[in-house]
Amino acid sequence: MSELATYTFENNISLITMDDGKANVMSLQMLKDLNSALDRAEQEASPVILAGRENMFSGGFDLGVFKSGDNDLILEMLTLGAELSHRMLGFPVPIIAACTGHAIAMGTFVLLSCDYRIGANGKSKFGANEVAIGLTVPYFAIEVVKNRITNKHRSKTVGLAHIYDVNEALEAGFLDQVVEPDQVLAAATLKAEEILKLDMDAHKNSKTRLREPMLTTLREAIDKDVEVWKLRQL
Repeated sequence: MSELATYTFENNISLITMDDGKANVMSLQMLKDLNSALDRAEQEASPVILAGRENMFSGGFDLGVFKSGDNDLILEMLTLGAELSHRMLGFPVPIIAACTGHAIAMGTFVLLSCDYRIGANGKSKFGANEVAIGLTVPYFAIEVVKNRITNKHRSKTVGLAHIYDVNEALEAGFLDQVVEPDQVLAAATLKAEEILKLDMDAHKNSKTRLREPMLTTLREAIDKDVEVWKLRQL
């Protein structure tokens, strides 16, 4: 089976590209491939660009796994997703999101777990739609939202399943920068080149100091989620 998240390294920049040919769902394979790619990126100790496919960053968790009724698979997928956010938020080098399109549900939480996020101008949508489809937003996801989304938008995001257009997303904190669709990867590369001038050890240590309290809270939230998921109170 081909990789759903491919890794390349060029000019001291790691590029991870998600492409399942459809909605870039956070399936078990996608999550495992992302972790494998991050393993390689961590060894290079250089900035990382995380990109989606054309018009799609990620549509969220694989709903087919939920529909399967296989509790073990559901628990594995949800846990891998939560752990991915924790890993990214504490990653020793900067992660830049080249958000080439829609980022929904777990796709949004992955986006929010990046250090700098560049979105495509146009029709891209952003948000957590769990409540709209009958799912409770996980504890870990709420902590990610609290860490990155401005206060006045948190209730809209978590409780009202508001879906944001690109301009709203920029104002609410989903994105740091918006460029034209054909410039997203170029803008991410330019940002990575700027970041290369930083001291990566100083970045790692400073990020740890900044996010240590949040990562501790996030770990507690993941543990709470796992307890809930084991009871299938999704």
